[in-house]
Amino acid sequence: MPYPYRFRPCVLLAATALLASATAACGGSDDTAVKDLPSQKLDWKDCGAPSESEGGGGAPSPLPGGAKWQCATMKAPLDWSKPKGDTIGLALIRARASGPADRRIGSLVFNFGGPGGSGVTTLPAFGKEYTALRTRYDLVSFDPRGVGRSDGVRCKDDQQLDDYFQQDATPDDTAEQKQLVQNTRGFNQACEKNSGRVLPHVSTTDAARDMDLMRQVLGDRQLHYFGISYGTELGGVYAHLFPKNVGRAVFDGVVDPTQDPEQSALGQTKGFQLALDNYAKDCVAKAGGCPVGNSEQDVQNRVAALLKKLDQKPLPGLFPRDLTQTAATNGIAQSLYSKDFWPYLTEGLQQAYKGDGRILMALSDSMNGRNQDGHYSNIQAANVAINCADAKARYTAADVRARLPEFRKASPLFGDYLAWGMLSCTDWPVPGASEHPDVSAPGSAPILVVGNTGDPATPYQGARRMAQALGSGVGVELTYRGQGHGAYDSGDKCVRGAVDGYLLNGKVPQSGTVCPKSTAP
Repeated sequence: MPYPYRFRPCVLLAATALLASATAACGGSDDTAVKDLPSQKLDWKDCGAPSESEGGGGAPSPLPGGAKWQCATMKAPLDWSKPKGDTIGLALIRARASGPADRRIGSLVFNFGGPGGSGVTTLPAFGKEYTALRTRYDLVSFDPRGVGRSDGVRCKDDQQLDDYFQQDATPDDTAEQKQLVQNTRGFNQACEKNSGRVLPHVSTTDAARDMDLMRQVLGDRQLHYFGISYGTELGGVYAHLFPKNVGRAVFDGVVDPTQDPEQSALGQTKGFQLALDNYAKDCVAKAGGCPVGNSEQDVQNRVAALLKKLDQKPLPGLFPRDLTQTAATNGIAQSLYSKDFWPYLTEGLQQAYKGDGRILMALSDSMNGRNQDGHYSNIQAANVAINCADAKARYTAADVRARLPEFRKASPLFGDYLAWGMLSCTDWPVPGASEHPDVSAPGSAPILVVGNTGDPATPYQGARRMAQALGSGVGVELTYRGQGHGAYDSGDKCVRGAVDGYLLNGKVPQSGTVCPKSTAP
């Protein structure tokens, strides 16, 4: 089980349907050395259907007004320490600016997080939400190295992944612990066997250097950037490496750059518990009553009882797979990424209490990158590869056992699940880079850092720490009092106004601004 995701999930379909995302396909890797990479010309073409590693599906729908998404492949050094050596192809996507040419600022590059999420598939899925930004920017995103078509990391095949995700990821005894360690080791060995060439070169620092090359290839003097979730960490590393090249930048759903993996996992444990508390509070406050509990505590108790029961006897899920305790926990976590997903959680719990695990399993599948045809994107493999390339820490089963009391105190429901996830990098073939990323960026332009008080995946405190770590005069903090992961896509007018005002007009909001604005007298 990899470290928990820090990314923006796509829109869920109802009942037993899986996550469906608008997708696109771009180019793959290329081993031909290029003498002058910054001057390369991109061959933009209408996007076609995506590869399995990008999630499958059809080509992205045109934008309002009929504009089509265009895709291209940018060549970058496979090894940035050998810039004239072999290259890797990075898949890009764009939508040209809709406004007058003399009003165009440049490109606005998006990273939606993960790590491991495909920007080529995610940007079209949410493109309509960035209509205002498109009036002055080309909207651009990409599959970072190791993701999707950018030489995507591959570990196990679809059937092997089905089996892998059926494992018990919250072991109760020594035998189960040994099995989990063995399964994790097997997954990591498969990654080395199938993707050993790229594994040493998928760190966040590598991706940040790719973005500066992208800036030059796109013809921009500065990088204008919108980073979401893990994309805020990537943006922070970029700002540290290239502070003078930072243009207008926004970080939303902010990763705490001061934490190591253990601290991050514990923070997420608290964050998901807070989100579940908020879900329960919302459910019982509804006028028609809550169908999954008579009180906030009853909602939590029934979920806990369900998970305990599933540990002994899984429910029928999506045939031929069963809904295990791990899959149910994973599905519940997925539903807490957005308040818009809470109705799916309610329906999924109702069905599970009646012996039907299909909805919770569909939610779990969406988290794992499995589509309705049984094919997996490479988000799981890329997530592990990038996290393990970044983080030095290599935890053992003994380390986890020692920390379980603190995790369980933080959340009886999510504590074991997230604590045991720290084993992901055990026996990883490539050493990690550092304890935590360096994002100090003296001399950078202001970066707007947006934190959500109800964020489960990147808890609110991380936004303040990111703003502080960026440095005085660089990090500008904005607080959104809401629910779910991230803030901009909540639609809150105050958040949208602040973000759009900065990106479109260069107006930096006052640090410490709180949204939504109080209506109290």
